[in-house]
Amino acid sequence: MTALSVNLNKIALLRNSRGRDYPNVLKYGEKLIKMGVAGLTVHPRQDERHATRQDTRDLANLTKKHAGVEFNVEGYPSDEFMRLIDETRPDQCTLVPDAPDQITSDHGWDLTRHFDWIVQLAQQLKDINVRSSLFIDPDLEQIKLAAQTGVDRIELYTESYAQAFAQDDYAQVLELYRHSANLAQSLGLGVNAGHDLDLNNLEAFLTIPDILEVSIGHALTVESLEFGVKEVISRYLQICT
Repeated sequence: MTALSVNLNKIALLRNSRGRDYPNVLKYGEKLIKMGVAGLTVHPRQDERHATRQDTRDLANLTKKHAGVEFNVEGYPSDEFMRLIDETRPDQCTLVPDAPDQITSDHGWDLTRHFDWIVQLAQQLKDINVRSSLFIDPDLEQIKLAAQTGVDRIELYTESYAQAFAQDDYAQVLELYRHSANLAQSLGLGVNAGHDLDLNNLEAFLTIPDILEVSIGHALTVESLEFGVKEVISRYLQICT
């Protein structure tokens, strides 16, 4: 079974667009938990254009009240971000190599450049009992390096798979992800996945064994406009089971 963690950034973006607390991110998170999701995710960027630092604090408190529901906080590991992680102590921290002005995450870490820093961050997270995950491309050499950093998991960046699936030409790309996941697992890393996974392409992706978690936000929000959030969550949970 793969855990479904819903990314709430787009809900926060809708709220921020009107200057009101509507929709309320915390209440939306509570509804999702009641629907059976295994986790909630936020990615509080430096400019707080969607999820904010206060959202992170509020959701950390919410998930601590629900046994078995995990909280995953994604982001670029600036000093400010790492202080927020230390304050909120989520179940998982996913380190993402985002520049402040990026629209969305669009690449994994280059560990030939950032290896020593990631080693330090992995130890920092271990010291506060927060599981570490590293956003990474399906690159076998990068995965080998990731296994040497001390992180607990990787999150495979799945954009290239989603694009190939949309063109109905994804078999070769899926095999690359399968080899990447198998290598990571053989090296002792847990494997998560995320970015542009949706109701159409997720089932095929999960033919890869032992994907521990998928984090889905943008597609899930758009699909909820068409089908309703209860129906969409039900479909995702069925795929992930």
